[in-house]
Amino acid sequence: MTQTIQRPSVTIYTDGACRGNPGRGGYGAVLLFTTPAGTKRKEIAQGYRLTTNNRMEILAVIEALRQLTRPCVVQLYTDSQYVCNAINKGWAVKWRANRWMRNNKDRAENADLWDMLLKCLDIHDCTFNWVRGHAGNKENERCDVLAVGAAEGELLTDSVYEAMIG
Repeated sequence: MTQTIQRPSVTIYTDGACRGNPGRGGYGAVLLFTTPAGTKRKEIAQGYRLTTNNRMEILAVIEALRQLTRPCVVQLYTDSQYVCNAINKGWAVKWRANRWMRNNKDRAENADLWDMLLKCLDIHDCTFNWVRGHAGNKENERCDVLAVGAAEGELLTDSVYEAMIG
């Protein structure tokens, strides 16, 4: 008899922020793990000296998923329609299949991050849910605080973006 291994369930909220676009940016994420003893919480955030809001929205999801040490069932909440639509409508998969082209002449933006995200999604069973930003969702509001704070804190270099803009 084959035993089915149940994947752990995780709820993740993410947000990205940018001061100027491009400009100083940051991401924040809240991970909520359901355990027999109750819910465990983990918060992550990081800032970048020059980036875009969309890059921070995508990176928030990537870095949150990278926190998971084994395959999980994930309910992910973001206020980024760009992220939700790219995944839920299959845009990112299509861009990858077309060698990161949106159509015959336009390159898909942020291909480096979409590639990383799609690799994460090969590991986890992830459902993307859109929430309205700044509308009182407690965890989304917390992610915004984390992202904005990260953009004002110690900053890393978004080397791919900075190389792109030269």
